[in-house]
Parts: sequence; C-alpha cells; structure tokens
Amino acid sequence: MMVKVDAGKCIGCGACAAICPDGFVMKDDGKSHVKNPKAGCLDDAIDSCPVDAITR
Repeated sequence: MMVKVDAGKCIGCGACAAICPDGFVMKDDGKSHVKNPKAGCLDDAIDSCPVDAITR
C-alpha cells in the first residue's frame, strides 16, 4: 500500500522525519514528503503524526 502525506493536514512538525529519516524528508514548503515508501520505520512515523496527516 502507498504511503501518502496529506499536505493540507501536515503542520510541518517534523516528527516523522526525526523518527524515520529514511522514509520522510522536510522540504522547503515546510511540509513532510515521502522519501522512501519502503523504509522499515514508516509505521512508527505514521503513529507519531499529531494530526494524522500520513496514511497508508
């Protein structure tokens, strides 16, 4: 299943990128973007999102 970040919900807190730097990257728009949809730490990052902006 594909991992997606809802840019409308993302508040740019960076928790996902801090927990799973192989899977997410913060870009110049201040939002999180999926870097590697097969990273092993995705579930932890998804669970860490305070606004549930990341889905599978």
